[in-house]
Amino acid sequence: MPHRPYIVGNWKMNGTRAMLAEARAIDRAAGRYPDVQVAIAPPFTLIGALREAVSAMGVGGQDCHVNAKGAHTGDVSAQMLVDTGADFVIVGHSERRKDHGESDVLIKAKAEAALAAGLGIIVCVGETLEERDGGKAEAVVSAQVTASMPDSDAAADAVASGKVAVAYEPVWAIGTGRVAEVADVVAMHAQIRQQLLALYGDAGAKVRILYGGSVNAGNARDLLAAEGVGGALVGGASLTAEAFLPIVAAADNGEA
Repeated sequence: MPHRPYIVGNWKMNGTRAMLAEARAIDRAAGRYPDVQVAIAPPFTLIGALREAVSAMGVGGQDCHVNAKGAHTGDVSAQMLVDTGADFVIVGHSERRKDHGESDVLIKAKAEAALAAGLGIIVCVGETLEERDGGKAEAVVSAQVTASMPDSDAAADAVASGKVAVAYEPVWAIGTGRVAEVADVVAMHAQIRQQLLALYGDAGAKVRILYGGSVNAGNARDLLAAEGVGGALVGGASLTAEAFLPIVAAADNGEA
């Protein structure tokens, strides 16, 4: 891949200030892996504190609103994320798509709002078990990529500088302990790459494609060494240094 492997921890709705100790431990170790880009997306309440606590790794948000401000109780804008110290944001996570009914159109608008605010983005795509079993996985994911990714004009500079990533997360593998077969991951990442090249031309080769779905110390090496895998979006295993750092180490030794 044209950039360093990108290993991103998504803490989801987990974490209080007590977890800053884990973040510091991850950060200290991340400094020993200069060939790997490491980042954590904590709850919004911890972004500022985490930014102050770490130095070697990136800090991001888990979602943002499409508007910069307004009467949107409980929402957080991209500008607010920047102000509190974030340098990227995850949009379109399957849990947002399912639990909050987020559409591809909304996710695209969020991605473009984030880029306009100066944030990097990770756009999540992925199929359900029913869609995979029905032979629709590649069609579903391709449609999500086409409709969820920011327009080429809005994303040109960010794509060229490596600030745009896609996370392929088969919905049926998130938090279940099930992991997609490496061959299936390679095939899907190749399909996503073709979509990115169609959207952004040659610059589409610079967009890292991460795998997300029950990534852990036991499977990380095989997944990260697979062709076309540019990193990992890690959920539960990112909550402790003990579980997360072997994944970072696997990226350092793999061919992501």
